[in-house]
Amino acid sequence: MSYVFDAKRYDGAQFRRCGRSGIVLPPVSLGLWQNFGGVDVFETGRAVIRRAFDRGVTHFDLANNYGPPYGSAEENLGEILRKDFRDYRDELVISSKAGWDMWPGPYGVGGSRKYLLASLDGSLRRMGLEYVDIFYSHRPTMDVPLEETMGALVQAVRQGKALYVGISSYSPERTREAAQILKSEGIPLLIHQPSYSMLNRWVEKELLSTLEELGVGCIAFSPLAQGLLTNKYLNGVPENSRAKAEGSFQKDFLSEENLKRVRLLNEIASGRGQTLAQMAIAWVLRDGRVTSALIGARSVEQLDNSLDAVKKLQFTDTELNEIDRYAKEGAIDLWRNAREGAA
Repeated sequence: MSYVFDAKRYDGAQFRRCGRSGIVLPPVSLGLWQNFGGVDVFETGRAVIRRAFDRGVTHFDLANNYGPPYGSAEENLGEILRKDFRDYRDELVISSKAGWDMWPGPYGVGGSRKYLLASLDGSLRRMGLEYVDIFYSHRPTMDVPLEETMGALVQAVRQGKALYVGISSYSPERTREAAQILKSEGIPLLIHQPSYSMLNRWVEKELLSTLEELGVGCIAFSPLAQGLLTNKYLNGVPENSRAKAEGSFQKDFLSEENLKRVRLLNEIASGRGQTLAQMAIAWVLRDGRVTSALIGARSVEQLDNSLDAVKKLQFTDTELNEIDRYAKEGAIDLWRNAREGAA
């Protein structure tokens, strides 16, 4: 028997306009970067995705190499869509990306037309979809002409394999160039996906104002600084944490300075009646130029905690000033080299 979703899932649900487009997104979207791959428990991920939709989350974000292993998050989502969402596809915004490594050899990474379009075809096969709602260039690739990369996104739309296009981790300057190339082809740039958190504030310098000027939406990934802005590390490093595992979380993220700031930010969150994670998500969403915050979730309980952030999105000036004392750069911007052309 297929799952029966909550008929009242949109009652009280919030949505935000994505730039100057016709698309709105939920303030909190669910990303499948971690916890939904072949090494994870399928039914746990399935329960999280069901719960998210029941709570008004309509946007699910993937990339070709999400897993592990690569591709398995898309495969698992495809199975969940087939089993549970057969009649709900038109209520969903599903995105995928390509740019980082996916398969061996020179054609399995980067921003070439060959790689991006082959990757999109693979993503569609894994998910069992005819199209994705948003297809991203996952990172800038300096040794590939930007016209070629954007041309591949244009071709994806014209082939009917993507409805909208986006970019991720592009600098403000390259964002302007990408938007102009797309505009010349009659395809608007819908959205930019940058890393952004209280410990990684690079977007505030110029990117957000650039996106506002261009009419482009913004969906912030890693608003919890890969779990650092939660209660997980307040009293040490738990055995089941990402800090203990091999992956993108680097041990030096847990510097004494970062941990001190996290503990002080947690005190502010407690004073607001929120968990640290909830305040971190709400803080990212305090700026109306941010369309959505992209979160991950290991369990339904963790998902519910994050989604409850929308219950208190307002901050007083006093709270914001106090947060600014501790919300400093924490050397956790893993995507800086790609943005600046060094990776």
